[in-house]
Amino acid sequence: MSAAVAIPCQSSNCPNGHPPSRLECPTCNKLGIKGSFFCGQDCFKANWKTHKIIHDIATPRQPLLVDANINKDGTFNPFGTYKFTGTLRPVYPLSPRRIVPDHIPRPDYAADGNPVSEARAAGQPPRILSPEEQEKMRAVCRLSREVLDIAAAAIRPGITTDEIDAIVHEATIERGAYPSPLNYRGYPKSVCTSVNEVICHGIPDKRKLQEGDIINIDVSCYKDGYHGDLNETYPVGRVDDDSKRVMRTARKCLDEAIKLCKPGALIRDLGKTIEPIARANGCSVVRQYTGHGINDLFHTSPNVPHYAKNKAVGTMKPGMCFTIEPMINLGHWDLEHWPDDWTSVTIDGKRSAQFEETLLITETGVEILTAGKPRKDLQ
Repeated sequence: MSAAVAIPCQSSNCPNGHPPSRLECPTCNKLGIKGSFFCGQDCFKANWKTHKIIHDIATPRQPLLVDANINKDGTFNPFGTYKFTGTLRPVYPLSPRRIVPDHIPRPDYAADGNPVSEARAAGQPPRILSPEEQEKMRAVCRLSREVLDIAAAAIRPGITTDEIDAIVHEATIERGAYPSPLNYRGYPKSVCTSVNEVICHGIPDKRKLQEGDIINIDVSCYKDGYHGDLNETYPVGRVDDDSKRVMRTARKCLDEAIKLCKPGALIRDLGKTIEPIARANGCSVVRQYTGHGINDLFHTSPNVPHYAKNKAVGTMKPGMCFTIEPMINLGHWDLEHWPDDWTSVTIDGKRSAQFEETLLITETGVEILTAGKPRKDLQ
């Protein structure tokens, strides 16, 4: 007990007639309760049972954990009232944004999220790259393939997509490159990880991959002023026949579309090849997202739709770089977005798969700048 200003003893049955008292209850003092003074230890102890009720009333209480969206380990679903289309749920909190060393050059949007150069180039025809620029594209695309293969090797039940993001980030900066997705239009991570019914732009979080999942890893790297971009969808352990079918169909759609690429080919004709393959395998082609031009800009002209009867403008010319990246669904082609405004999911909750390559049109055909080794599981 500590000394204080004299106040009458607060005991309800003080035998000394409530004289001025200077001994304060230490607990009341800590809680900010004023006026809890007693004339001596005897009065304080005699009044303890009734006096401590004040402590209970004043002590802050933690609310009971009754929210079904909050887990015992502190992780939570931030979109608890959202009606999800499938079974996948986000697992927050997200880890902090990963740091890129100061010595690594970065694109114009790295600081504020605004790709100013892309906006300036809007409406311009596709750029034809010089031989020197083509070499830079080859280099960054080889680097991007290396990073994707490193990330893919880590896929297993129990790993989180956030851990995959860390692997991609470290592999990218170790190579002196910047992870292109990081802060692009505010995107919070260094890679996109799209699981099961997620079509694209899934944000890595604390959810652990489970046996039977499928996951698309979309890697993009920026180095020496140019971007490389590719993705693949992988099984997590053993997957069901439908998952195998949608992955194999997506890969075949991409491969057959690439075969059409050469000088003079029409960009709109790619969808004529892709959509019949998808339909023949009981799948559909997403319409809202397309392939895109890529060079010193992450996304630029040409726009490359993947569905039939599109109205894309443009003819392929030597020196032109762009991606083809068909997104193939087991169910309907339509989609919606989670409240994070990034995660795109199938409208019916059925699974989706995607494969992407960055291509360079040459004088005689096409060069796959991000080419990897053939996968046995897709045969």
